[in-house]
Amino acid sequence: MVELKNDYISIRVSEKGAELQSIQDNKGKEYLWQADPMFWPRHSPILFPIVCSVNNETYRVDGKEYHLPRHGFARDAQFKLIYQSERKVTFALESSEETHKVYPYDFTLSVSYVLDDNKIGVIWHVRNDDTHEIHFQIGGHPAFNIPGMKAGDNQSGRIRLDNTELMDALHSYGDGSHDMDEVPFVEAENGLMEFSDNTWRNDSIKIHKSQLHRAELLGTDGEPEVTVDFRTPVVAFWSPYGKQAPFVCIEPWYGIGDPRGFSGEFKDKPLMNHLQPGASFMSKYEITIRKDLSGSTQTFSHKKI
Repeated sequence: MVELKNDYISIRVSEKGAELQSIQDNKGKEYLWQADPMFWPRHSPILFPIVCSVNNETYRVDGKEYHLPRHGFARDAQFKLIYQSERKVTFALESSEETHKVYPYDFTLSVSYVLDDNKIGVIWHVRNDDTHEIHFQIGGHPAFNIPGMKAGDNQSGRIRLDNTELMDALHSYGDGSHDMDEVPFVEAENGLMEFSDNTWRNDSIKIHKSQLHRAELLGTDGEPEVTVDFRTPVVAFWSPYGKQAPFVCIEPWYGIGDPRGFSGEFKDKPLMNHLQPGASFMSKYEITIRKDLSGSTQTFSHKKI
């Protein structure tokens, strides 16, 4: 486990899955879900090389079948710590004989976390180490504690969005599947999404076509407790239906699961990313925690990069 800390926040990251496991402010308040297995045993998994599921856990590359579990293998893989400074840590996962059994490409996946005052930058870097084009998806799945809620309460929360227009969502089903038909995103009105356990009756809400770039999880006073900024084509919102779970996930995605009935080649999946040999993909999303100015004294002019 690696810890980074400044005068505003501290984070802990595990080498397993390069998973962010804690975000605390300078008074020790925890913002990230602590993986109670009664509800959901993860904190903030990295989704790679697929987002969501492939149908029947099976996909095809040049006609050959491979099998992957939901959200891929990176979240359960052992990453290597390759860089650490006072404000940044980087982990890497390289392709191997084991990954080739389920994903037939050579790659390096790097995940970095960077502290900047009360912000955490999450940086994904994928490099094609193969001799031919590779195809992949990648996404985040951070789970945040719902302000003012504790285990045993009925779920209730609010997320403020940066788009006040009526948006479209993908048509999702209770079994976690979806198709590419669009339905009105009626859960949000004038940019405010009020959610309860019933919101998740059809699993996650998936907003595509880059309709959103910011989501703010509001505190009981109506001010943002956690803000997530992203430039991904898809963002999903999720909490496990029927559990009155005291957390909600805000998930930036470069990809989407197989639509119902899809049985084509992996490269032809909707929202697939492609890399030529030697090329790299890099993207960043940012988590901002409510700043408590009363605890800050340090300046950051001498921070290492």
